[in-house]
Amino acid sequence: MGKPPREEQSFPRHPFLLSVDEVISHLNTKIESGLTNSQAKQYAQKYGENILDGKGGNKWYSILLKQVSNAMILVLVLAMALSYGVTDYVEGGVITAVIVLNVAIGFYQEFQAEKKMDALKSLSSPSAAVIRDGEEMTIPSGEVVPGDIVSVKTGDTIPADLRLFEVMNLECDEAILTGEALPVAKKVSFEPVHGNKEDCGLGDRLNIAYSSTTVTKGRGQGVVVFTGMSTAIGGIAASMQGTKRKENRSMSRKKHGTMQPVKGGALRSWDGIGKFLGLTEGTPLQIKLSKLAYVLFGCALLLAIIVFGVNRFNVTNEVAIYAISTGIAIIPESLIAVLTITMVVGMTQMRKRKVVVRQLSALEALGGVTHICSDKTGTLTQGKMVTRKAWIPGAGIYSIEGSNNAADPTEGTITLGPAPDSKKAADAEKEALAAGLDRKRSVAGVSFEVPDKKTDKGDGKHQKLEAVQGDAVTPELQAFVESAALCNLATVRKVEENGQPKWKTTGDPTEIALQVFAHRFSRGKNTLEGEHGWKQMMEFPFDSSIKRMSVVYRKPEISQSIIFTKGAVERIIDLCTTVGVGDQEEEITAARKESIEEQMSLLAEQGLRVLAIARKFTDQDIHEHSSIDRSDVEKDLCLLGLAGLYDPPRLESKTAVQNCTTAGIKVCMLTGDHPSTATAIAKEVGIIPKNMGVLAKDVADAMVKTATEFDKLTDAEVDALPTLPFVIARCAPETKVRMIEALHRRKRFVAMTGDGVNDSPSLKMADIGIAMGLNGSDVAKSASDIVLTDDHFASIVNAVEEGRRMFDNIQKFVLHLLASNVGEVILLICGLGFQDSLGFSVFPLSPLQILWINMLTSSFPAFGLGREQAASDIMKRPPHDHRKGVFTWELVTDMFVYGVIEGTCCLMTFVFIIYGPGQNGLGDDCNRGYNPSCDIVFKARASVFAELTWCILISAWELKSIRRSMFALDPMNTTRKFPFFHDVYQNKFLFWSVVLCALSVFPAVYIPGLNRDVFKHTGISWEWSPTLIGVIVFVIGMETWKFMKRRIGWFLEDEASDYDKRANNTPSLMQGFFTIARTFTRTKSQTKSESEATLTQGESRGMSRVKEEV
Repeated sequence: MGKPPREEQSFPRHPFLLSVDEVISHLNTKIESGLTNSQAKQYAQKYGENILDGKGGNKWYSILLKQVSNAMILVLVLAMALSYGVTDYVEGGVITAVIVLNVAIGFYQEFQAEKKMDALKSLSSPSAAVIRDGEEMTIPSGEVVPGDIVSVKTGDTIPADLRLFEVMNLECDEAILTGEALPVAKKVSFEPVHGNKEDCGLGDRLNIAYSSTTVTKGRGQGVVVFTGMSTAIGGIAASMQGTKRKENRSMSRKKHGTMQPVKGGALRSWDGIGKFLGLTEGTPLQIKLSKLAYVLFGCALLLAIIVFGVNRFNVTNEVAIYAISTGIAIIPESLIAVLTITMVVGMTQMRKRKVVVRQLSALEALGGVTHICSDKTGTLTQGKMVTRKAWIPGAGIYSIEGSNNAADPTEGTITLGPAPDSKKAADAEKEALAAGLDRKRSVAGVSFEVPDKKTDKGDGKHQKLEAVQGDAVTPELQAFVESAALCNLATVRKVEENGQPKWKTTGDPTEIALQVFAHRFSRGKNTLEGEHGWKQMMEFPFDSSIKRMSVVYRKPEISQSIIFTKGAVERIIDLCTTVGVGDQEEEITAARKESIEEQMSLLAEQGLRVLAIARKFTDQDIHEHSSIDRSDVEKDLCLLGLAGLYDPPRLESKTAVQNCTTAGIKVCMLTGDHPSTATAIAKEVGIIPKNMGVLAKDVADAMVKTATEFDKLTDAEVDALPTLPFVIARCAPETKVRMIEALHRRKRFVAMTGDGVNDSPSLKMADIGIAMGLNGSDVAKSASDIVLTDDHFASIVNAVEEGRRMFDNIQKFVLHLLASNVGEVILLICGLGFQDSLGFSVFPLSPLQILWINMLTSSFPAFGLGREQAASDIMKRPPHDHRKGVFTWELVTDMFVYGVIEGTCCLMTFVFIIYGPGQNGLGDDCNRGYNPSCDIVFKARASVFAELTWCILISAWELKSIRRSMFALDPMNTTRKFPFFHDVYQNKFLFWSVVLCALSVFPAVYIPGLNRDVFKHTGISWEWSPTLIGVIVFVIGMETWKFMKRRIGWFLEDEASDYDKRANNTPSLMQGFFTIARTFTRTKSQTKSESEATLTQGESRGMSRVKEEV
């Protein structure tokens, strides 16, 4: 049964424009008592559950239909029907079993994948605190209805869209909806900063709390105005569910003429058939395999016609059986099962590497990704703030280097350097240092970019602080960190987890950053209050209208109260009359104020969020219940310094970007953050150069853009850019989609990573959608193809590597299966020339011999090839062309070469036994069963059966590498003189598959009844000699072909040249290798060696290419 229709949730105007009384009246509820239980039931029937459509994932019947409609299955169904039609029930039964097995395996594995994915989904809060009939109760969030009065507090997830009517320091993290990293302060009533109130966007509607956002601070109450798909998050989900029809599919006569319904209907029917047959939708591999199935089906029909023609179209049961045998020989029956099981094994491996695959076939597509469009917050960065710099007047600038763990105050190095007198002086100093380093390092006029860490060092007067505690902390620094620690609600603590120490934090990310900074100097809030006697007397909470917070403290040895204040620089500085402490204290004049604002600008230009820290001593008696006015307290302050906070990149992000570059993948950052912040992080992780001067001006201008700048460009102007932007700041969902479309116009294969709802349209538009599992929204996960369970950008490298490994292995077992099919077809077609005395063609292989070889002998080695480890150079190649997919010219050529060699060797063995030493002849009616005249034919079949089986098995070892010799599979990574046995035994599944399947030949040949009645062959003796000789000749043939490919270089540059054509007009930017900056978690010795390696790889190989080509 379908869901009952939901009534639209509507208001005269949007609830954020209505007063609380108007909203309450419209919903017929009460603030004090909420809805009645009967009202709640009525509204639940009227508006439906508070869930998003399609949240349960794919239904089992849709997954089953998808498996049944697989193209290869349809081909096998036709072969099955033909077998039953000629009353060959044994063969028909075997094919039926093959079909059932393939469908069952595919259904089970994909259904399990969906179940695993459902475990990651966590969109709504599990419960909501509501008032009904005057009583507060907790109900599942799915039962919330419009009109419910909901209470929320710190840590809660908003269950539905709320119109707030009471707030107390309420802040919500709306990053999953708007992309903004900082929490949003909520108000019951507000006035817009810019423009009319009616034009406010989602993030500016401060009296609305949105479904699925989280409360980071304070508490509040609101009335539910929208639920389910009517919420803001539901609107984004609904926009993704709509199907955009292709061109000319309209059925409207008025718009397109009287014949349009016929034309549109025909095209829609074609789309439906193509979708059912897998020819128009799916990943590249799915479409390629669907096309392959129908090509093979056409070949099977052609072969059947050839068989009928040779027999003058006298189609007896024997002729029909031969035709079926020939048709079956060209169809790799086990391909679907091998592909599915191989991908499931790959999916399991990916799970171990923190990646969950929602669509199995996405693994193959990952290997063709040329661009990764990534969000910044929570993906490339940790989604946490850290105090990076602190300007303290009279002391200088304290910098934190090597710290990317926002919670750990023991990580990193603290340096102190002089503050520049002005921005002009800072720029001049940097330019002078850059020019000097350029002259020292230049070769033949080639200039190099200079890392910021080098230019930041000024004149070398940096002082490294070691064990900064106690007396080593200057009065200026002490005043600053005490103020930052006490005017703070965050907590930082060290706990034991699984026997290991770990730092834990709670609170607002900004306050956590300041608290951690104070802990670096052993001046944390707990320490100050517990050991130094500080006692809080009063708190003035953060008010977003004045953008500051203040607290009042007392200390036993100080007679006065001390007021500590922090907030936005422009708000705090206006309240200050002095700056500095002790001997460094001075009055704030107009000139001094200008210099402070210049210091703020210098920090802000580095992508840091800047806060001011101030204090004041007062004789006023201020206590918890004082009625003193806040404005009387927060005045005549003394500015202690400025704190620069930034959201650090993940530890592995820079290395991951480097690995992407080595693999020929470009990384683009599409973020909702401020341009300065986005640019700083992009430089930090190596997406763009720190010194843009090494690039041509038009390229440098195109590399970083805001969404406004990008959206103003027409498609033609975007396509004319020398390169698409590597960084787009203040990015809206529509901008991300437009970026994906621009990449598609340039024939790129795009992966989009993200965690927020604002990423979901791009995840769906991208060729591969990669969602975050920990902090990602349910909408984003449902739009994705794979999910990163640890949210690490570096896991994408794992996914790409696994995808490439899967692609290589798929090529190997597809080649393995199809080459054997080609050999079988050659053998059977040539066998048409062997006619007995009754005029019937004698097949060299019986139908069940073919099925045995295809389903058993070929399948298990093919499974083994699917388990092959990644090649040592797998991440040093360019992405493969997704338009070609698995079936490259090399694979197709290899398939025919190996198939011809295999078929010829087997045919020669058959001919030699039939017409060679001893008795010869083709007997009478040997296709139907055994009689004395068929003895030599049955022996020849046994020899061919054994030879073909062993050729196929040995080819599995040969195809561990498509180009290298079986006897030296990885010569660069081994010192063994004869590594054959070591190499083939590395893949134990493949090794034992080959060995056991090779041994299975003997019982199949010698067991009475099984040999003559089922396989239509008999035991052999001297016939083993030509069998073994044929196998040896086959191995020599494969090795010779591989040697020729290596020696002459056939197909060697095929893939690289294709990639170069696709990457035409794209600057050769070595992302991740722009600088030799130290990796934060490395030791000095490691840093030195890795820096030298990076210089070798990045500077000599990358920067020269940038100078020459860009």
